[in-house]
Amino acid sequence: MSPPTTPAGITQGLPRRRFLLATGLAGLAWSGPASALPARAMQFPRDFGSHPDFRTEWWYITGHAATASGRQFGFQLTFFRSRVDGTQGMASRFAARQLLFAHAAITDVQGKKLWHDQRIARDGFGVAFASEADMHIKLRDWALQGQAGRYSAELPASDFALKLQFEETQPVLLQGRQGLSRKGPLEQQASYYYSQPQLATRGTLQLKGQAFDVTGKAWLDHEWSEELLHPSATGWDWIGMNLDDGSALTAFRLRDKDGNALWDGGSFRSPKAGLYTFSRGEVMFKPMRSWKSPLTQATYPVEWIVRTPADFYTVRAVIDNQELDSRLSTGAVYWEGLSELIDSNGKRVGSGYLEMTGYAQRLRL
Repeated sequence: MSPPTTPAGITQGLPRRRFLLATGLAGLAWSGPASALPARAMQFPRDFGSHPDFRTEWWYITGHAATASGRQFGFQLTFFRSRVDGTQGMASRFAARQLLFAHAAITDVQGKKLWHDQRIARDGFGVAFASEADMHIKLRDWALQGQAGRYSAELPASDFALKLQFEETQPVLLQGRQGLSRKGPLEQQASYYYSQPQLATRGTLQLKGQAFDVTGKAWLDHEWSEELLHPSATGWDWIGMNLDDGSALTAFRLRDKDGNALWDGGSFRSPKAGLYTFSRGEVMFKPMRSWKSPLTQATYPVEWIVRTPADFYTVRAVIDNQELDSRLSTGAVYWEGLSELIDSNGKRVGSGYLEMTGYAQRLRL
């Protein structure tokens, strides 16, 4: 199935990582002054659901899974919702007030190959929707839903498919200041953001018609916001890591054109010591080894030293080529893939996902 085309005249949303990747649109300009998001108490299960009054939102799950015989896979699925400002006052049922996008991918470690696909549709007519009551998102034949700490995802694609179940093993992790996460030098560059690390995972992955029963661990992020990235930002580097001892590590930085950090942050939650939220300046990404894409000629650091208050970690891609090229549909090229986490003593302590944007081309806002 060929990648979907993106309709013209869609407003692009914020902030973190993935929605900018999923759209790559210039879109409609937002009129009116930017304002900081107020602090608020999250309420569940309501906040598992959609927030259509906000411009941008995404539900993002990544993980590592294996078969009983030890074959290893990485997987990611993301659903995005975008409010289209220019159509909010239209009365027609055909007006595209909300748009839904989705990405899915499998990293086949043994086969050293990344498989990926995507979907797009406007909300309505039973084709696509995102519930406001709980986590329930549908986009054509792709779906993510759940309640009471259990979620299921079914995403069939042309050459692969994911059919997975996830179960909470830990409480929700509120990122930033009780769920209000800063994303840039200006106060309005922020999002409401929570994570659910250490999700117990089971189900089936399918590649070229061959099904694999798998178990593993996953990481869920859910974010919503109004604001755009800082205009000087050219890209970001981000990790979300499930540690083998039950800890969870988030770290990110936003880069300018010279590779300097415009903003950084993250958190570390330990089963013993609890949650520590990083302050600006406490996270540093240092590239150690790079890989050049033969397709796009972009060069990505595929091994990093990441300094955090928790430890100095090495983050190492399990395979180098985990670049996603969506130029035929959304216009963006980025790298996102399964990676290992190694502590300062050289011990492998976990795994998760590394994402890098702005290396093939500057993010166009």
